[in-house]
Amino acid sequence: MSDCCTTTQDQQTPKRHACPENDQEYIKVPYQTILHHLKEPWNVALEEKAYYFCDDSECDVVYFGLDDTKIVKNQLRTKIGIKEASDDSLICYCFGVSKHEAKSNQQAKEFVIEKTKQKLCECNTLNPSGRCCLKDF
Repeated sequence: MSDCCTTTQDQQTPKRHACPENDQEYIKVPYQTILHHLKEPWNVALEEKAYYFCDDSECDVVYFGLDDTKIVKNQLRTKIGIKEASDDSLICYCFGVSKHEAKSNQQAKEFVIEKTKQKLCECNTLNPSGRCCLKDF
């Protein structure tokens, strides 16, 4: 299941980099993922280079670059479930499963697992982290 969504990334950039706000290291995220979540991508001077996803719920930064450029929550059209306290926040962006549904409805989890096995997900684009959500269930 770990290969449910594969991306092609520049192999010359580090896979991890420290967030300029909290100094913790985070994993790369595909450029195309960021473009799909930006509120107004045409108004952001975003270059196609290495970016990273900060999943710290206390940090306002969501994406950051090697040059410490930052993209914060209010620049995105998508609510980042992992950064939100609400149980209504999404845990699975491909199929719209909230944290509450994932906890209370075994069928929702089984559905997501099955569809992921069938490669019917688009995690690399729809999930703001650019990765599969199954680890979050």
